[in-house]
Amino acid sequence: MGFDGEIFTRGESGYEDARRGALWNALTPDRFPEVIVWAAGEADCLAAVRLAREKGLKLSVRSGGHSWAGNHLRDDTLLLDLSGLRGFEIDREAMRASVQPGCPGNVLDLELEKLGLFFPVGHCPGVALGGYLLQGGFGWNGRVHGPACQSVVAIDLITPEGEQLTVSEESDPDLFWAARGSGPGFFSVITRYHLRLYSRPPVIANGIATYPLDALEEVFSWAKEIGPRVPRWMELMLFTHLDQGEPEVVVTGPVLAPSEAEAREALGLLESCPAAGRAKLSMPYFPARLEDLYAGVHASYPDDHRYAVDNMWTHAPVSELLPGIRQIAETLPEAPSHMLWMNWGESPVREDMAYSVEDETYIALYAVWQDPARDQANIDWATSNMVAMAEMASGIQLADENLGRRPARFVSEEKLERLDLVRSRHDPDGLFHEWMGRPA
Repeated sequence: MGFDGEIFTRGESGYEDARRGALWNALTPDRFPEVIVWAAGEADCLAAVRLAREKGLKLSVRSGGHSWAGNHLRDDTLLLDLSGLRGFEIDREAMRASVQPGCPGNVLDLELEKLGLFFPVGHCPGVALGGYLLQGGFGWNGRVHGPACQSVVAIDLITPEGEQLTVSEESDPDLFWAARGSGPGFFSVITRYHLRLYSRPPVIANGIATYPLDALEEVFSWAKEIGPRVPRWMELMLFTHLDQGEPEVVVTGPVLAPSEAEAREALGLLESCPAAGRAKLSMPYFPARLEDLYAGVHASYPDDHRYAVDNMWTHAPVSELLPGIRQIAETLPEAPSHMLWMNWGESPVREDMAYSVEDETYIALYAVWQDPARDQANIDWATSNMVAMAEMASGIQLADENLGRRPARFVSEEKLERLDLVRSRHDPDGLFHEWMGRPA
């Protein structure tokens, strides 16, 4: 069976480089696909589905490899690598785009910026749209447009039987429903997304303040209290990290605003913190491009590092969350490891799709390091701190999942049941992997 791309078989030359190259996280798990297919086009995707069946292998798919957990790296598997499928087309008049799964969100955004258009791409540069959209899509201005998968209008895919389809709400509502939010548990190969675009926000800006650790309770309590006053187009985020070895709290509030006046008013909220007089640094307003915001994010998620990640959605009172947050801050691994808190707010009614778990507050832990000797300690930091706060969680987000080590609720019970039914109809032989861990 011919391929225009490349194929690597376990034990042969080039295989280990292809396996390690299929994951952005330098903490590569000891899981070994039997075959890795690097696709050069849709024909290779179809051939890979057929080859997996012929060899009696399960099939996993990689779009860009930013999955922290490496869900796509599995034993006894054919791994289909779509990272080379990076094409996109933009129809300015129709406010639509079509993108291949390996296209990085920041690359698409640079082209949209030239046309005054916008799509809620991911916060981190390099994140490919394939996996990002499958798991929901938690991106820039997501509080306005919702999870990015809600802006998907149609999907080109290859079914487990090797059938090439374009699915939408009208043509195949079950597959379309499942693709929007099932993440690495989806059971077809997506080769192209068709997206709804938006007008670009005219003003992008940010503000920042940093505080010593002794202001932690005051700052987090204030952030929770002002949540309902934060415009949907502002992303109020708090971080705890180490600054020259000392824990500190960072407050930032990127805005993608309708006007400069509204942007300044929103960022003025940062100066309402009761601990403002103790701020180590205060820059309440500075203009930016999305490209600048990407650069700031990338500093917290550098390339060629090892990562252990976990997360939770919650609506628990801040007083109940604070002891766990302080424990996290006091035990932070080396920089740039950090904890993120985001005021997500009360969510509007969503379209009917597999994506179904979100809440008022999002908390995520990111251990980031390079020394392999620190692996277990940093994995334990991320996992054990989320275990300790699990009773206050309403679920997790698949973007920062840790399901192989800590199964948790990532879709509602009703929608998980429907996912299982749709899977049984479309992939009765179990060609595609499910998640590495399921809710109890």
